[in-house]
Amino acid sequence: MSYLRALYKTYEEHEAQAGEVFTKETKDKKEIEYTLLPISHTTQTAHIEMVITLDGTLYDAQVIEKINTILPFTESSGSRSGKNYVSHMLQDKLMYVAGDYVTYTQEEDKRDAHLFYLEQLGEWCTSPYSHPHVQAIYEYVKKGTLIQDLVERSILHITESGLLRSKWDTKQDGDKPPIFQMLAGAQESAFVRFNIHVPEKVIVPVWRNKEIHDAYSHFYQTKLQDNDLCYVTGEYKPFTVRHPNKLRNSGDKAKLISANDSTGFTYRGRFKDSFEAANISYEVSQKAHNALKWLIERQGKQVDGRIFLVWGSKNPDMPEVSNDLSSDVFQGLNFLLEQRDTMLIQSEDSKKILADQHSQIISGIKKNLNIHEYEDEKVYILTLDAATPGRLAVLYYRDLDIKDYFTRLLKWHENCSWQHTRKKNNEWVRYFGAPSFYTIAHAAYGPRPSDKVVKGVMERMLPCVLDGRKIPMDIVRSAVVRASNPQFYDQSWEWEQALGVACSVVKKHYYDKDKEVYTVALDTTNSNRDYLFGRLLAVADVLERNALGKEENRPTNALRYMNAFSRHPARTWATIQRNLQPYQMKLREKGIFYTKLIDEIGAQMEIQDFTDTPLTGKYLLGYYSQRQALYSKKEKNEEE
Repeated sequence: MSYLRALYKTYEEHEAQAGEVFTKETKDKKEIEYTLLPISHTTQTAHIEMVITLDGTLYDAQVIEKINTILPFTESSGSRSGKNYVSHMLQDKLMYVAGDYVTYTQEEDKRDAHLFYLEQLGEWCTSPYSHPHVQAIYEYVKKGTLIQDLVERSILHITESGLLRSKWDTKQDGDKPPIFQMLAGAQESAFVRFNIHVPEKVIVPVWRNKEIHDAYSHFYQTKLQDNDLCYVTGEYKPFTVRHPNKLRNSGDKAKLISANDSTGFTYRGRFKDSFEAANISYEVSQKAHNALKWLIERQGKQVDGRIFLVWGSKNPDMPEVSNDLSSDVFQGLNFLLEQRDTMLIQSEDSKKILADQHSQIISGIKKNLNIHEYEDEKVYILTLDAATPGRLAVLYYRDLDIKDYFTRLLKWHENCSWQHTRKKNNEWVRYFGAPSFYTIAHAAYGPRPSDKVVKGVMERMLPCVLDGRKIPMDIVRSAVVRASNPQFYDQSWEWEQALGVACSVVKKHYYDKDKEVYTVALDTTNSNRDYLFGRLLAVADVLERNALGKEENRPTNALRYMNAFSRHPARTWATIQRNLQPYQMKLREKGIFYTKLIDEIGAQMEIQDFTDTPLTGKYLLGYYSQRQALYSKKEKNEEE
């Protein structure tokens, strides 16, 4: 129940925004709308919009694009299925809102659907919570001519026998009319929404009118009678057994809370009825589910149906666990990690300077995130997924104090920091820190892994950040193997990205295992066998690349033999060194520099270490750091 209380509290903090429509831009540059739904409201995709005057006369009608519409609903209509013809309160399908539906379809078994709709809407209109716009819609639908009006305006289309057409044949009838372009099925499934027209006045649409939202919420509260103990708040309030769906999208039927075991297994003998397992008040259920839906649409990450969500109850905008440090708010920390990873700190003065910078930068980041304004704020981490179409499960949930969450997040990025490059706004951005979970999945399991693989990696990486667990060994091995095979990648930047990720996870692995600290800066004092072999490979790679020049872009021998080198380093090095001789001759004096460097690295290695024992991931750290040092030196010389 703790996650429901967190969601309920979040709704309470942002209730003033209920019914307000916001927009955000998706990855493909499309704008989508989302809203924090008022109590007793849901969303539905509408196909037809009918505009009514205040005296209940049809003013206009048109087919609209598939847009989510906010509409009032009841507990029964929210969970209707099959032949349970229970209507929503105001906006609904043709079979509910059209009094002449049976005339145009001959479906006699659906006659009561409209009568129930009229009775329900009439009860609202005669209550103290009625609204003039709702009254106008009621006066129009009472006439029972809705489909006739739509046919006369060529919105709906009928056959020669006067029935609604079920399909449109483009070969015989020409281009599809708008209604058939919008609908996947027959016209009978069209959803109708109503709006109001007042001459010479700009009217708030019915589905966005907060006065109507509040009026219906108060009206429906009067219909809730039975009180019981709410397991979330501990208060006696009207309860519910039917909880909302449509949490991940408008077509989602999966529910977080449901109980249909009243016959047969009868709750496995553990409970007498569903209330003993979970009893939640109607208000808490509505607010918690609406807050969850709002957060998912607003900032949730969805991978293959699995939702990854991080938010604060007062300040929803929290840095994501799964993201990297390319965000603008982390530029200060990015700079600090770059300083730490590109220099070897040998003096106490250097350590003190960086420690002071660290304190200043952390304070700046906290200020940007308004953390000081929310000292008692909590951060919630929630993962959801559905094993079946009707059941949504909580896979992971944690709540942390904001300072604790921030400390763990920064610790992860410090201990797993390496130099990375990613594309942002069509530009290549360099940053230091831990790679995103998404990038780790791509580096460990191929440049184009399935969504199922990606969501599995993201789920397994969460405890590594929040609980301090070690990175799973199979992810580390996979990242090292793929980084050792440049030929797996079509683009060179894909391999460079995989190499950076492999260095990050290897660095974190050995920090957790032996408290060894590795940096991007070359450590010439490191005499580890694997690290030295990696340095040798980097010198061979840079030597041949310089000899080839910019004109020839083929892989070097060092990259071609990289996989074999990781498995049989001594034997493969002999082959690589033999193939280097022509390039050493071509470079002349420059070749002598690389030859001396190879000799210096070889002199640091013990004789008994020069064997064919397979290398660990540390060789990638040596390779990356040595190559980085050589290229940095070359750039500096060119500038001078």
